[in-house]
Amino acid sequence: MPAKAPKIAPNQTESILLTPRMRLRPPRLADARAIFETWGNDPVVTRYLTWVPSRSVVDTEVFLRGAINRMILGEEHSWLMTPREGPGTMGMISAWRENQQAELGFVLARSYWNRGYMTEALQAVIAWCDAREDIQQVWAVCDIDNLASAYVLEKAGLSPQGLVERWSVHPNLSRQPRDCLAFARIFA
Repeated sequence: MPAKAPKIAPNQTESILLTPRMRLRPPRLADARAIFETWGNDPVVTRYLTWVPSRSVVDTEVFLRGAINRMILGEEHSWLMTPREGPGTMGMISAWRENQQAELGFVLARSYWNRGYMTEALQAVIAWCDAREDIQQVWAVCDIDNLASAYVLEKAGLSPQGLVERWSVHPNLSRQPRDCLAFARIFA
């Protein structure tokens, strides 16, 4: 677990996060093609997510425009995961803010699964949230059948909070809301 960072005011935060193996930076519209080709159109990657795979680069551009607009409004902080050295896109991680909380969400290209990348990225984003004065808790949910994400959330330092019934629609599995597992961490 990374050392606890000091509390800082929101306007003093850095938008680029570095981990031992990755550079997490804000996404740009120019990333649309790489995202689409790497993970945005992959039905296996998006199976448990709350959105369907992109059918075109235009779909991915629409997704990015929404994320960028929410970032400008301060409602969301998103980072594109890239190798620390060199080009490429590995996935994306976001923190959606409401009140004193941040909900975490993430996606990772299949070629990077089972190598600890998402745990590493989540730990960096959790430390970033902990360093902010305006965030007191982070939380996340994952589909009840998404055991890989549940494992990653625990490994990144979030504690299991239990089952939330019929929490969210995962359109690649069902049109009905599905049960989810909840995880959280409160900052001291």
